[in-house]
Amino acid sequence: MNQNRKAVIAAARRTAVCPRGGALAMLQADELAAPVLDQLIVDAGIEPGDVDCVFLGNALYGGGNPARLAALRAGVPQTVAALTIDTQCCSGLDAILMGARMIEAGAAEIVLAGGTESFSRAPIRMTRPAGRGAPSVAYDRPAFAPAPFDDPDLAEAAAQLAAETGTTKEAQAAYAVASHQKAVAAQEHLLQRLVHAGGCFPEKDGFTRNLSLRTALRAPVLAGTQDTGLSAATIACEADGAAAVLLMSEDLFHQRFFQPANGNRQAGLKILTGHSAGGSPGDPALVPIEVANAMFSELDIGAGELAATELMEAYAVQAMVTAERLNLASEGVNRTGGALSRGHPIGASGAILVVHLFDQLTGEEAPAEGARNLGMALIAAAGGLGSGMLVSPFV
Repeated sequence: MNQNRKAVIAAARRTAVCPRGGALAMLQADELAAPVLDQLIVDAGIEPGDVDCVFLGNALYGGGNPARLAALRAGVPQTVAALTIDTQCCSGLDAILMGARMIEAGAAEIVLAGGTESFSRAPIRMTRPAGRGAPSVAYDRPAFAPAPFDDPDLAEAAAQLAAETGTTKEAQAAYAVASHQKAVAAQEHLLQRLVHAGGCFPEKDGFTRNLSLRTALRAPVLAGTQDTGLSAATIACEADGAAAVLLMSEDLFHQRFFQPANGNRQAGLKILTGHSAGGSPGDPALVPIEVANAMFSELDIGAGELAATELMEAYAVQAMVTAERLNLASEGVNRTGGALSRGHPIGASGAILVVHLFDQLTGEEAPAEGARNLGMALIAAAGGLGSGMLVSPFV
């Protein structure tokens, strides 16, 4: 990224996250995202016509450019371009990184970026017949890597990681219970980040609950062995939801929100750097470790300097091994719970991580200008992809 011009997150919002078939089941992906984009425009005090472009991540759509549909629903002028990005689980975070790079390149001043997903309304996928008289073939997911590369079922790959690292079923269950405990404690606080448009969006995440270790351990093993296997308690559930941020150039944010003499001083998050990388398609869970180390090296920092880390919890073992190998302080990781306690709306999950960083680092206890209080978002994706972002308060 260009070191001379930075992007600042001026506002961040998300919907509640609800399990597939739950409270958001009747909404298409673009219908989930539109009120989030609309609220961001209000939060930042700009006009819809001030937006230069819109980027949204999505993984399960069947075409139609959901970013464009969502932008038009949100009242963004039809002259504003919109682009849908598909890097599976990384999509929402990659969309924000793309928006930041547009700003750094001088190609935009204000960008809306994030992700959206409706598992409930995703199209049923089928391949067309290969020849006359041949049947169409239904499939649950496309290939994420071609032969001769490995393309394992993601749960099986995570189960293999658990077996290789000796991460027991009990340890994974305990991690999931802790995720729910943190999410339950944060429910009231998170209300300020949730969009409640039209009364059809819940005021809390639908999957979060008081999960006991005993209940978590009763969940049957879905992948792997009885000793280190994965269960419904330690795999994030399929979910619906949307999340996005409003990005501004550093100069524009300073002009609008940093005028102490007029009593106008609003905190934002400066995007210090971000990386998207690839690794082995057969072992996707560990790619974010290399992404994080690359960002640490670029900024010459260590994990100990992070005040907050939002780490994707698609699988408990994935998050546990990543945190251990990066030496992340447990008290700073997923302070308000993770995907195990709310669900995994694939295209939105990376953006949700960034929304939570914004919430944690721009509150009343945000540090004075110049103080080091760094945050990191980190996520892996099918096909051996990983993305990350490092941010700091900008006030």
